[in-house]
Amino acid sequence: MKICVVGLGYIGLPTATMFASAKAQVLGVDVNQSVVDTVNSGGIHIVEPELDVLVQGAVKEGYLRAATSPEESDAFLIAVPTPFQDGHVPDVTYVEAAAKAIAPVLKRGSVVILESTSPVGTTEKMIDWLSSVRPDLRFPVAGDDSFVPDVFVAYCPERVLPGKVVEELVSNDRTVGGVTALCAEKACEVYKVFVEGELVVTDARTAEMCKLTENAFRDVNIAFANELSLLCDRLNISVWELISLANRHPRVNILSPGCGVGGHCIAVDPWFIVDAAPDLARMISTARKINDGKPAHILQKIEAAAPIVEGRLPTVAVLGIAFKPDIDDLRESPAFSIAKSLIAEGGRRILIVEQNIVSLPEGLSGAELVDIDEAVKQADVVAVLVKHGGFVVEKELISESKHIVDAVGLFS
Repeated sequence: MKICVVGLGYIGLPTATMFASAKAQVLGVDVNQSVVDTVNSGGIHIVEPELDVLVQGAVKEGYLRAATSPEESDAFLIAVPTPFQDGHVPDVTYVEAAAKAIAPVLKRGSVVILESTSPVGTTEKMIDWLSSVRPDLRFPVAGDDSFVPDVFVAYCPERVLPGKVVEELVSNDRTVGGVTALCAEKACEVYKVFVEGELVVTDARTAEMCKLTENAFRDVNIAFANELSLLCDRLNISVWELISLANRHPRVNILSPGCGVGGHCIAVDPWFIVDAAPDLARMISTARKINDGKPAHILQKIEAAAPIVEGRLPTVAVLGIAFKPDIDDLRESPAFSIAKSLIAEGGRRILIVEQNIVSLPEGLSGAELVDIDEAVKQADVVAVLVKHGGFVVEKELISESKHIVDAVGLFS
């Protein structure tokens, strides 16, 4: 089987690699020439345990290569970004571009699978984009199982945890949403190349909503914890002790609060549901606003701990700018936005400790990337924004700081 994976990001590259590790011939496609060159040299441009070794082996053995344009294949998997525009309106232009890029090289019998988290109905729109370029091919009609198309189309989202992507791509169950039952069957045949988890079949629209629902569920539960932290702060109660006590109830499992919610999934996907039915998605919308508002609360606590005084430049050490522990992913990171706001305000020296990057990204110009020893030694205030494993190890060192703003319960 020859497989083409469009988009070599945090999901696309590991997915392409797992197919290649199972001895499928895989072409990874990305618009970024630097990414293509890195993969073809046997390297990776993201941080993910085990992935570097697997990519190197797959490239060396000739099962994985990368290019900037797709080629004729048996199966096409689209794993491109789906951000939102102003007003939290979903932006599926990357999916449209990917569909129109693969359309010229489709053949009869090709399977096209959309993996990008998408608003309900995107897979059906993708069929319109494909057929507009290839009117010579017959595409499936949603719900019409009696019609046999030339190209089979399905939606199959991932549900993996950064840091465990390689393991979970293989072991996790997958929801396979076919535009028709036959499309779902064809998509399952593709994933059986390496997936050991159960392939659970449904229709495309339900699969699209399933992915959004999973992340909205998590977002709502995190919002409850974050709202508790705001209430406890005002009432002078330790939220960490409160949650620990409440979780002793056999049917209570409150999550841990933080400085917000980040990443391309939980911080984005619930808005796709809200956009589809804003009059009904009231709880989901409120949860999003609570979580989006949490960074401002943490920022105020840092500002209060390190007031700007004329003639003196207070130093603030920001521990962690990734969106979650022990990864290098900064997408939608609340810690990143807090650091950026501190820099924009001026009047303070900002030190950043982030063990998963080698240089500060665009947007944090003016700050200094330092190690934790230097940060703790020089800072007037240490803001713990991400609970990296390295910070847990160095908890005793951090405790020596003059003032600590602990947004993640490192000292709970």
